[in-house]
Formats: sequence, structure tokens, C-alpha cells
Amino acid sequence: MAFASILFDRDQAVNEAAEQPAFFADLHLDQILTSVSAGREEYHLEPFFHHPLHSVESVRYRHHVLRDLQREELMDAVRAFADGMARMRSHLALVDKLHYELQAQRWFLEASAAYCKVVREFVDALGDLELESNGWMSLREYVTAYRASDSFDALAADTENRQADLAAIRYAVQIRGSRVRVTALGDEPDVSEEVEAAFAKFRRGATRDYRVRFPSYADMNHIEAHILDLVAQLFPEPFTRLADFRARHSDYLDSTIARFDREVQFYLGYLEYIAPLKQLGLAFSYPRVSARSKEICATGTFDLSLAAKLVGEHTPVVANDFQLAGVERVLVVSGPNNGGKTTFARTFGQLHYLASLGLPVPGSDTRLFLPDQLFTHFEREENIETLRGKFEDELYRIHAILNEATGSSVLIMNESFGSTTLRDAVLVGSEVMRRIISLDALCVFVTFVDELASLGESTVSMMSTVVPDDPAVRTFKVVRKPADGLAYAAALADKYGLSTESLRARIAQ
Repeated sequence: MAFASILFDRDQAVNEAAEQPAFFADLHLDQILTSVSAGREEYHLEPFFHHPLHSVESVRYRHHVLRDLQREELMDAVRAFADGMARMRSHLALVDKLHYELQAQRWFLEASAAYCKVVREFVDALGDLELESNGWMSLREYVTAYRASDSFDALAADTENRQADLAAIRYAVQIRGSRVRVTALGDEPDVSEEVEAAFAKFRRGATRDYRVRFPSYADMNHIEAHILDLVAQLFPEPFTRLADFRARHSDYLDSTIARFDREVQFYLGYLEYIAPLKQLGLAFSYPRVSARSKEICATGTFDLSLAAKLVGEHTPVVANDFQLAGVERVLVVSGPNNGGKTTFARTFGQLHYLASLGLPVPGSDTRLFLPDQLFTHFEREENIETLRGKFEDELYRIHAILNEATGSSVLIMNESFGSTTLRDAVLVGSEVMRRIISLDALCVFVTFVDELASLGESTVSMMSTVVPDDPAVRTFKVVRKPADGLAYAAALADKYGLSTESLRARIAQ
């Protein structure tokens, strides 16, 4: 099995300059990405999150890779590998910053030694593991063959020889006033142990350490650099070979191993992000994805970005279910304001996008569609630069979406056309809904227009619910039930301060 990538089942280029998709902010995927990438900025993971998969086989490839990675032994091996590669990169970073060439050559040698060590240890760690995914098995074959290659053997042997050269250098430094003299150290005995033994008999109990600790800086000062230059003059051969080592091995880092080191952070970051949620009992699952069937479902699902925030605040997370079967394509969500409708719509979009990245999604028993594109139509503030009013801007944006969307797209419509009259909202909303139905696209449509929930057998009505005995208290549960005709009335009551909450607050004053 030829190995190319731990993220892609076939060799595939990623557009490193790709901009963040337009819907990221609406679905709070930008918040998820920020959290997943925190502490991993050097890996530049954003392009991977901006690059959804469009093949079921590619999604399954990542599922299999993740299932193996969640085994403790492999996770430990990968983390040790990542730590070792990070140390190597820190050494290489110094090489470009140091002012003195001899010191830079020495740090380059340290980087090479760290690289050889981490490759050997990673091959040893992978050797005894039971792996099931093609991704990990082909990676093991690759790194094992690489370690046994002539090029790696030459690098490792050359690194060890140069280290031995430098370790064999012994010299003495004599400082008298402003004069520094460096000489080769002959057969003079090391009397340090004799001195310590002579004074040991005067030690009584714990003693105070009067030694001065000198600060350790990566760069040398001019005195240290001068001494090193004198040492190099005394022992020219080892330093000539050290300079030659850097020139010959300047590109020692294998490109496939470097690519794996970066790509595996995509998995590690996401798994670490969802770990606290899983520990609290929230469900995650590998969705069954299809590029054909639009019969979808999810049990106990939730808004991932909101859940991460609520867990940090020690607030319970409310989970919801949904299902589309047969010819059903559109979930029309209505109900009182602040009842979880937008959160539900955002959840629907997050699930489908995370599924297209090949990642575990919130919820159990998840079956999702693999879209070609994802679109959102959320309320926007008026933009003075466009010279369009709010309603006109909504029409402009939905027109652009419907022109680009296909039957394989997923649309998230949230509180669309709320800036106009009920009559216009019904008229425009119905026409937009008919266009979406004719496309046969999947859609969540959050609206106060209850009439949209009964435009045909493709639409399914869902409502955000309240506590039966106290309508002012939201449950944040969104359930499948017919619209009750109160959504617009509730919206008007909220707009003019006549909702139950507003009236109770005013009475309390």
C-alpha cells in the first residue's frame, strides 16, 4: 500500500490560500476551528477545515483512521512522535536565528539527531500495534521502509559520527585579565573528583550552595564566540566535517513524514476538543454518510460550539432529535423566540459539515447526507455600502443562493424575511420554499410563517417547546409537531414588549 496522506485516501492537493467559507460564522464553525487550532497555530490547520470531502470512501477512510487513533497505544505513539518533531523544529528555528555560524551548525546537528531519534522510536512503537485502517497500516509500511533506506542510514550514521567528533574534543581555557588562551588538553588528570573527596570530610549536614548559576541563552556572546573560533582553529578537521554535514543534509527532512506530522494534528486537535464533552456523557458518533440517500436522522444531537461553552460554564446541554424519511426534505421550525430554533438550525448545518470532514459528530445513531455545497441565509445588519434595504438585501442573497444550489446541497434558512410584513413574508417565503422543494435539496427553514410548514409532503413541521404550565419557560427542545399558528403572534408580542416575560417584568416593577 503506497502511503501519501493520513487525511486523504488518494493523493490530493489542498488550497493553502483558500478563504474561510461564507457560512462558517453563521454556523459557529469558525469558533470550533479556533478552539481546535488553539496551541497548534504552527501547523496551519485552517485549509484542512476549509476543504470538505465529497466522496463517501474518503469520509470512511478518515473514520477508520480515527478509530485506530483513539486506541491508547497508538495515541501515545503519535503524541510522542509529535513532541519529538516539535523539538526538532525548535532546533531548526534556532539555526536561522543564531548569529554565529559554528553555533548554527551545531544546532543543525542537534536537529538531525532529534529527527533520527523520533523516526526510530516511532517505527518501534508502530511495529507491535494491531492496526485496522489502511491509513495507519500504509503509514507503518512507509516509515518502516524509510528507516531501513540507505538515505536514512547515511543520515543517522553521519549524525552519530559528527556527534562523536565533537564529543572527542578536549581543550583548556586560560583567562588572564583581558587575554584568553585556548589550548588542546593533553593527558592532564581531572582532579575534580580528588578535590571533592578532600573537602568532603569537612561537610556537616546540609550545606548552602554558593555556586552562581549563569543564565542560559540560545545565542552566544562575543567572548564565547571568540573561544569557539579558537577551538575550531585548534581542531579544524571536526569543524570542517560539521560544516560539510550541514551542506550535504540541508534537506534531510522527508516530505511525507513532514506532511504526516502536520496532518495528524487535524485529528488530535478535534479529539482533544470533544474529549471534555464525551467525559460528561454527551454522545458522539461516526455518521453513516451517503451521497445519494437523503433519509437522514440524528438522536441526541446538539450545537457543538454552544455545548463547549456551556460545559465550561457548568450548564446542562439540551440535545434534540430529527429525522427525514421518504420524500421529506425540509424541516420547518417555528415556535416562540429564544426557544432554541436557531441553535437547532445551526446544529443541522454543523452536523453535515463535520460529517463532510470525516469527523465524529454530536449525537448517536446519525445518518447524514454528503452535500456538494452548504449555504446559509441568516439575518444581516443593513450594509450602507450596498445601498440596499434589509428586505432587499435578503432577496438579493437568497437569489444568489438559489442560483448556485443544486439538489445535492444543504440550505440553512434562519428567520428569513422577518424584516417585512406577514403578507410579504408568506408570499416570498412560499416561493422560496417551492424553489427549494423543486431542487430536492435538504433544508432547515426557521420561520414565524407557520404556513410554510404545510406546503407539501416534502416539508416537516417542528416546533421549539415551552413548559406546559409556564409558557414563559423555554425547554430548548425542538420536537416534530404541527405548527400551532402562534409563531407570528409570539413574534409580534416580543417586538412590542407584550410577551409573557415582558409583562411579568413590568408587573414586578
